[in-house]
Amino acid sequence: MEQKLDAGRKPKVGFFVTCLVNAIRPSVGFAAIELLEMAGCTVEIPPCQTCCGLPGFNSGDLEQSRRLGKTVINAFERFDYVVIPSGSCAGMIARHYPEHLFKGDGPWTERAESLGRKTFELTSFLVDVLEFAPARLIHDMGHLRVTYHDSCSSLRQMKVRDQPRKLLKELCNIEVQEMEQTEECCGFGGTFSLKMPKLSSRLADNKIDNALATGAETLLGGDMGCLLHLEGRMKHRGISMEVRHVAEVLAGGSKDSRSGEGHL
Repeated sequence: MEQKLDAGRKPKVGFFVTCLVNAIRPSVGFAAIELLEMAGCTVEIPPCQTCCGLPGFNSGDLEQSRRLGKTVINAFERFDYVVIPSGSCAGMIARHYPEHLFKGDGPWTERAESLGRKTFELTSFLVDVLEFAPARLIHDMGHLRVTYHDSCSSLRQMKVRDQPRKLLKELCNIEVQEMEQTEECCGFGGTFSLKMPKLSSRLADNKIDNALATGAETLLGGDMGCLLHLEGRMKHRGISMEVRHVAEVLAGGSKDSRSGEGHL
């Protein structure tokens, strides 16, 4: 956390929607905003926001990635915090902007470092910064059997592992059925899945098999890229396990969570 807020003042959060949430699963964005407001935040979505630049960064197009990054910095640096329902986009802004993309780039370096210090993945922000702990269950879904996929970016860059599990238990009475090798890559890896499709599919199949072995009916995660990758592979194999972003469940579920229904 970059700074302590004045006592009694609501945190002003700039919500970074992400490309995949906006284009494919907008219900994730609405659920995340509901959670942030429930936790006492004032939430704003800057209309000028765009891609964080991660696809270009991963592909070596640093010039385009820097151009997008400057747009993000200009749009979000006025907020107390930046919150993102994605470990990969959060890692791009919090880690890659200051450490790689804008390192040694004059005043942009300081601006990137400042933004990075107040950028958080959604569940980490709720638990680690706000210490969000409702006095009672928000939604009792103890009957739901779920397992959880820890994405590489959330786990390794943003140090997110226990936070979503804590929220699932405290808000929804859900105990995660842990799968074997839960911390292993699902095979998405952004452009990796395009460059190495056979290996990517093999990693996805291993993750899916481990998820099925838990007896869970729902696979949860915090990164839409991973979830869409796994959901697509499941459909290819004829597997009917439900795949959801953890924010959708924490907010009580959504009847309109199918891909492509509306935009933020």
